[in-house]
Amino acid sequence: MTQSAGVVRARTVLVIEDDAQIRRAVKTALADSAERIVEAANGREGLGLAASWRPDLVVLDLGLPDMPGIEVCREIRSWSKMPVVVLTARHSEDEKVALLDAGADDYVTKPFSTKELAARVRAQLRRALASSLSAEAVVTADELRIDLPARRVTRAGEDVHLTPIEFDILRAIASQAGRTLTHQQIFDAVWGNAVGNAQQYLRVHITNLRRKIERDPAKPRLVVTEPGVGYRFELPR
Repeated sequence: MTQSAGVVRARTVLVIEDDAQIRRAVKTALADSAERIVEAANGREGLGLAASWRPDLVVLDLGLPDMPGIEVCREIRSWSKMPVVVLTARHSEDEKVALLDAGADDYVTKPFSTKELAARVRAQLRRALASSLSAEAVVTADELRIDLPARRVTRAGEDVHLTPIEFDILRAIASQAGRTLTHQQIFDAVWGNAVGNAQQYLRVHITNLRRKIERDPAKPRLVVTEPGVGYRFELPR
């Protein structure tokens, strides 16, 4: 992965998709985001290429002819942290939650906008690069600065006072900025093995957190809701 003038570019992106027309569309969309794009038409071939090429990112279709795409995702995640962006024709919130729980970093629903796909891929590449360089010790977005080890948050140089739970929620999502986390993933990260309705627990705390860190809490740009699924912390583009 390389970075020049603030633009992150992958050396290799792997596209696992059985539809040749969609593969061409993905290649066109990602032409400026990768030096090389490798293609696979089924899950087994994709797993082999993932192991041999070790791409910076994988674009994965869920509806593969030989095996479920979610199983491909689980297999990749068992040995690698490379970002996985899923293409899915499924609209069920439960299915989206399941694929995120399986290790996917993000998803784009078919029929998809090539601009949206490219933006999602760039976000994942930025997140992966930031993680490799600094282990996300400090996260900056807009005028917000989150010092994770010091548990300190500032906006435009001024301290932002968060409750312990608000900070733990922010840490959970900001440390994986650009990745959608399910309600349950965030709940487990903050409350551990506690029992309760994750979505209800989070709703009030997220509202309070947005009041403190967003420029306009009614139109949040940093803590973004994925309806019925969870939340994502957005990095500036």
